[in-house]
Amino acid sequence: MTVMPPTGTLIPADAPFSAQQESWLAGFIAGIAAAGRRDSAGADAPAATIDVLIGTQTGNAELVADDVVAGARARGLGGRATALDDVTPEALAAMSHVIVVTSTYGEGEMPDNAGLFWEALQSDTAPRLEGVRYSVLGLGDRGYDDFCQAAKLIDTRLEQLGATRLHERVDCDVDFEEPAGEWTTAVLDLVAAETGAKGTGAAEAPKKPRSQWNKRTPYQSRLATNRLLSAPHSAKEIRHYEFDLGDSGITYEAGDALAVVPVNDDALVGALLEHLGASGDQETAELLRTEREIRTPSKELIADLVERAPSSELASVVAHGDRSDLDSWLWGRDLLDLLRDAGPSAPGLAELLPFLRPLQARQYSISSSPLAHPGSIHLTVASVRYDRYEGVASTYLADRVGADSTVGIYLQPNASFSVPADDDSPVIMIGPGTGIAPFRGFLHERAARGASGRNWLFFGDQHRETDFVYEDELTELQKRGVLTELDLAFSRDQAEKIYVQTRMRERSRELYAWLEEGAYFYVCGDASRMAKDVETALLGVIAEQRGRGEDDAAEYLADLRRAKRYVRDVY
Repeated sequence: MTVMPPTGTLIPADAPFSAQQESWLAGFIAGIAAAGRRDSAGADAPAATIDVLIGTQTGNAELVADDVVAGARARGLGGRATALDDVTPEALAAMSHVIVVTSTYGEGEMPDNAGLFWEALQSDTAPRLEGVRYSVLGLGDRGYDDFCQAAKLIDTRLEQLGATRLHERVDCDVDFEEPAGEWTTAVLDLVAAETGAKGTGAAEAPKKPRSQWNKRTPYQSRLATNRLLSAPHSAKEIRHYEFDLGDSGITYEAGDALAVVPVNDDALVGALLEHLGASGDQETAELLRTEREIRTPSKELIADLVERAPSSELASVVAHGDRSDLDSWLWGRDLLDLLRDAGPSAPGLAELLPFLRPLQARQYSISSSPLAHPGSIHLTVASVRYDRYEGVASTYLADRVGADSTVGIYLQPNASFSVPADDDSPVIMIGPGTGIAPFRGFLHERAARGASGRNWLFFGDQHRETDFVYEDELTELQKRGVLTELDLAFSRDQAEKIYVQTRMRERSRELYAWLEEGAYFYVCGDASRMAKDVETALLGVIAEQRGRGEDDAAEYLADLRRAKRYVRDVY
């Protein structure tokens, strides 16, 4: 190697430099570095780069992260967004300004794309983070006991490792947009001030165009199809819905979710108003019908009712201090039941309204493919009915949306749960019950793309005779060679209950062989039991086939997560 000094004379690279040559070389290298810090338009390098680390289950954290990155760049700062699981503790230690935006999954757990990060961050070998300045934003639902727990845990652990908090953590409820925007502005202004960054103030457009349809302005879609899938004498009521996208411009991908904006049952609204002595108040009736949650009581209302009526049945259950007992008692009871239980001590209308949470859209996994079903979105929904108690959105769709009526909808993209880009990749899908929804979309998508990769579906429910939804479609997909393997598990068709995880264990050798050949492994459905049982079974399959113990199986599964080949859509 040779270096060209100012005189133009070639000298060996390992020869000693004079002071003049060293000065020239330092300036030369600095010039290259400065040039590298300029973008194609010739702008100066950002004063600092903000790393936005995302923990997401449904995609909301990604929307906030996009806004943070755009706001950073508008202030003359650099910005880049990365999933938490794609960041090692060592990489984290090398960052200067870190923004964590994370949701919480299940009972206070990390979202699926943050579990590996959290495991590494908790390790005794995690590096010190004295050079890192950070802030955390949590997205959650105050209706859950472990509200924003993932954000709280990460915030505390970063502080324990020596990182410096830029701004106090903010925990957002379901209506997160306004507090998230205020937090974003405050954090970015702090970083800009301390680094001397100067920007144009004009925020860039998000990397993905935002739809005009959202929770505040949903698209009124025509419900074109409402079809019962389960047999009439099934213990369940599973329906197939098709929404006409019309001129909405909504585009989606197989694996995305659709948010449905429900309307409360007029009968329940009327009974509630009558109980409160306000049956003639049309303004309040409309408020309760379209804007407030009246099926599921808030934690704040439960606490208020216990204080008002300490001798009530509710107060007795709460006094036991067992959350599972309270959940069991509440199941099948709505707001009106609790007011009746409290008797004359129950609050009146004016006192009650502040305790009623906003009526939220319900999200459902899309069960169609835009290639196979252009211009429409399909859903597969189980109607929730328990004595007099009914689910809000599921029975709204089933019973109260007339033929060709419209329903407020908007798209909830799910970039992490999608068909493999490589059409040759094998796919394993675990989707009992309504968990089959996205996999119906996956199969139609793979068929429309002419994908050569093999497809294996594990499906089950209670009885084959009554609960084998989409049987005709799946049979046809098998005949066409799209569905390579179909394993069924109908739990109550025999004395010994059989579940999808039972079938997985029975075919452990073939399942592991598919994984070794690069298969993607997807799970959709119940988070509380099914998804955990499936993961336990998968770890057992891996340990059995590899013969290297539980730790090795856990690391193998972690590698699948890192490669985005073990993906879940659970609820």
